[in-house]
Amino acid sequence: MDSNNTEDEMTNDGDITSVMGFSGFGKKARTFDLEAIFEQTRRTAIERSRQVLDDREKEIEVQGESSSLVVTQKDAEKAAAASKKKDTDSSGSDSEPVDPPPHGEEEEEEDDDDLVGPPLPPGYKDGAPQSDSDDEDEDGQSDEDDEDDNPVKKIPDTHEITLLHGTKTVSAMALDPSGARLVTGGYDFDVRFWDFAGMDRALQAFRSLQPCDCHQIRALQYSITGDRILVVSGNAQAKVLDRDGFNVMECIKGDQYIVDMVNTKGHTAMLNDGSWHPKIKEEFMTCSNDGTVRTWDVTSEKKHKSVFKPRSVQGKKVTPTCCAYSRDGKLIAAGCQDGTIQIWDRNLSVHTKFHCRQAHTPGSDISRICFSYDGTILASRGGDDTLKIWDIRNFKKPLNTANGLTNYFAMTDCCFSPDDQLIVTGTSVKKDQGNGKLAFFDRATFQRVYEIEVTNASVVRCLWHPKLNQIMVGTGNGLAKVYYDPVKSHRGAKLCVVKSKTKVKHAEALAQEYVITPHALPMFREARQRSTRKQLEKDRLDPKKSHKPEPPVSGPGRGGRVAAHGGTLSSFIVKNIALDKTDDSNAREAILRHAKEASENPYWVAPAYKKTQPNPVFAEDSEEDEEADKEPEWKKRKI
Repeated sequence: MDSNNTEDEMTNDGDITSVMGFSGFGKKARTFDLEAIFEQTRRTAIERSRQVLDDREKEIEVQGESSSLVVTQKDAEKAAAASKKKDTDSSGSDSEPVDPPPHGEEEEEEDDDDLVGPPLPPGYKDGAPQSDSDDEDEDGQSDEDDEDDNPVKKIPDTHEITLLHGTKTVSAMALDPSGARLVTGGYDFDVRFWDFAGMDRALQAFRSLQPCDCHQIRALQYSITGDRILVVSGNAQAKVLDRDGFNVMECIKGDQYIVDMVNTKGHTAMLNDGSWHPKIKEEFMTCSNDGTVRTWDVTSEKKHKSVFKPRSVQGKKVTPTCCAYSRDGKLIAAGCQDGTIQIWDRNLSVHTKFHCRQAHTPGSDISRICFSYDGTILASRGGDDTLKIWDIRNFKKPLNTANGLTNYFAMTDCCFSPDDQLIVTGTSVKKDQGNGKLAFFDRATFQRVYEIEVTNASVVRCLWHPKLNQIMVGTGNGLAKVYYDPVKSHRGAKLCVVKSKTKVKHAEALAQEYVITPHALPMFREARQRSTRKQLEKDRLDPKKSHKPEPPVSGPGRGGRVAAHGGTLSSFIVKNIALDKTDDSNAREAILRHAKEASENPYWVAPAYKKTQPNPVFAEDSEEDEEADKEPEWKKRKI
């Protein structure tokens, strides 16, 4: 009986679940059979490896069939010698039996032989005749090898585009890591944003702003992620902008009355340079005329992270003019105003790790220092018209020096090529005294292997982007030039030169549109539009719309309108005054000129009193008035 009840309950539950549309209450935990999974994986791997082996065996069989057709003379000699040796062994001599060689030993001996069979006839290679195209391929490959050996052929300078920043010096320039956007800053306080993918042949910047008011832009740089821009200007506070130019943070200004710069929270004098950390995206560095190099964190703008103080031989304060991180971010280098280069460990801010006294002429500002991509070489551009490279492992003497590179700017650049074989820098010229050049030096020999005449002004900034393989140059006359090669370069300037200029859309006078509102009330509903002819006939019956405009006035004028002497009443009056030939230089004579006519024919006052007072009666002075006139001014009664 109980069993029947349980069966009925189970059937009822099944009916309920089928009607309600669910299979059970709650979810069950999934179980995995690991052994079955491993077994399935093993079988799949065995099948794949077996398929690969079968394919290889098929290739070997095909090659064996083709090679078996050629029977060489040496193989025949070896086979004859082996058969002869076998006959002597089977003849029953007194010598000990010789064991046969193990399987595969004979094949190894054959492989050891360099030449198998007679030499191939001329014109054949690997069993097949060699065509002229193979020779051409070899020549092309040799040319490519020569190009790899010659770094000058890698310079992308066959084409160029010119971006007009302004009329003053382009003193700062930066490219984002992807190479999609270029930012330029100059002495005209402007920062301009250029988007290569969005520009056409007009080459116009899509945004221009003045982030630091009326301060010259000294340095610009994108962060490693490309979403922030460091702006270093002539004031004491560096700014960080986002990708579209909106303010993210502004460094705090320090207290200029504190002697020890370590105890202040920020810079107290004009900034000279700045740089982002190559590994940490929130950290950047600035150097200032207050004699310090400070590191900052974007998340905390109220105080710097650490302070580095360059010192002279006597231990006095020295002004850093440029600064840079090493490629791994562990070292901080600063070029100073006294010609020294000082390098600190990023985590030890007191003593320098490397220090070179008189790296450049004392008193000359070092305009730029740059680390090579391998991290062992440091290039420095000095105000003494030199370019030097240093090995930081032996930092006492420069490896090579180039002289005669004129430098008039405090931010003249130098940089390494993407393959680290060339060093690039710009030269300065005075106005209308030659062309500024971009000089290329071989890193090994330090010979000037190439140069580009940019424009008739100084070359200040230069960048060689490793991904785009394009060179950006900022000049002293407000131009930013981009050099590229259609074959060797990628994207960048190649994207905008292929686009045609967009036509300017002129504002057109739109006719009054007819709006159909089918569900509007009758009082708000507009009449259905008729044909043009009927509408014109209807407008002709309207007195306002068909009113003929008045023709221009001819003659002296009528109805308050002035004749065609001038467009307005004022012009009419001015013209009449100009036509008046009377001389009003003597005012008394001009007034007395009308005295006789005024006495004979009075017009203003006399006609009013002609009937009531034909003879004018004037007031006589009384004694009181005479006494009042004799009184001093302070006693007179005020009326």
